[in-house]
Amino acid sequence: MDVTHTAQELGVSEEAVELFRSADVIDLHLESFIWHRVFGYDLNRAHRGGFFGRSFFGHADFPTARETGLGGGAWFITTNPLRSAGSRVRAFEKNLQALRSLIESAPGITHVRTAREFRAARAAGGHAAFIGIQGGNALDESIEALDAIADGSVLFVTLMHLTSSRLGASSAPGSRRSAGLTDLGRAYVERLNDLRVAVDLAHISRKGFFDAAEVHDKTQPLCVTHTGLAGVYEHWRNITDEQLRVVADTGGTVGVMLQAAFLGRRPVTAGTMVDHLAHIVDTVGEDHASIGTDFDGAITPPKDVPGLWALPRVVQQMLDRGWSEVRIRKILSGNALRVIEALRG
Repeated sequence: MDVTHTAQELGVSEEAVELFRSADVIDLHLESFIWHRVFGYDLNRAHRGGFFGRSFFGHADFPTARETGLGGGAWFITTNPLRSAGSRVRAFEKNLQALRSLIESAPGITHVRTAREFRAARAAGGHAAFIGIQGGNALDESIEALDAIADGSVLFVTLMHLTSSRLGASSAPGSRRSAGLTDLGRAYVERLNDLRVAVDLAHISRKGFFDAAEVHDKTQPLCVTHTGLAGVYEHWRNITDEQLRVVADTGGTVGVMLQAAFLGRRPVTAGTMVDHLAHIVDTVGEDHASIGTDFDGAITPPKDVPGLWALPRVVQQMLDRGWSEVRIRKILSGNALRVIEALRG
C-alpha cells in the first residue's frame, strides 16, 4: 500500500505510516477466529467493519494484517465455558487444527512458535501468526490435558476469561472476585512454565493474579496481553499499578487494548490508548508497554481506530507527544519480541 495514500486516508504523517510499517508491529491479542466459528467470518477476506459498524467484529483479518504491515499477531482460540471439561478439550483440539489450516491457506501468513521463526517470517515479507488460548479452562480437565500444546504450537494462555473455572476466579462481574487460584490453577501455571508457554494474566481476579505470580517461575516473564490501566481509568477489567509492577519485575510486558469502555469515558480516541501506554512508561518504564488490541473480541473500539488499518493513528499520537523512535519501536514490537525470545529463542 502506498505510504502517501495511506497517510492521507488516515490523516497522519508519512513518518507515522513508515514507522508503523518498518517496526515489525506485534499485536498481542487478536480474537477474530471466534467469529469464524460462530458464523463463518472469513479470515482470508479483507474487512472494514461489519453489520454493526465498528462494534463486535470487522476489525482484523489476514489480508489486512499483511497489507497494513502488521508484523505479527497472537490469534486466540476462545473457550466455550458451557461445555463439559472433556468436551472443551475436544473442541479446542478441533479449533486448533482449524485455525492452523486457515493460517496455512492464507497467502503471506506463517504460523510461528518462536522469536527465531518470527524473524524468518518477517524476512520473507510475511505476517507471523502466533496462537494463543483465551480461557485456560479449554484444557483444565487435568494437568495432562496440557499435553495437547506440548508441541509448542500455542505460545500464550490467558488463564481466565469472563467466567470463573476450576483454575480460579475471573475479574468479571458476577464472579467471586475476592477468590484466587485453586490448587489446580497453581499446578497449571507451573506446567505452563515447564512448556515455556506465556502465562497471560488478563481477565483474572486480583487475588488470582498474585497467586499466579507467586508460583510462577521467576526466570520467565509474565504478560498481560490486553488490558487497560486502573491508574488511568478505574474499571474491573483494568490492572492496578501494583499488578503492573509485578509484571515488570519479571521482565514482562502489558498490552493496552482498544475496548473503548475500558479505556475511559467518552470521547475515547487513539490518544486515550496512548494515555494508558504513557502510564505504563511513567510507572515502570518504556520496556514494559505493548499493544494488545483485542480486535474482533466483541469490542467497540474508538471511532478513529476501528480496525488494524487505522493503527498508524496510534503511532501519530506517540509522535505528537515527542516520544523517541526508540521508545515507539519498543512499544510496537520490541518489548513483545523480548518476552517471546525469553520464553522461546
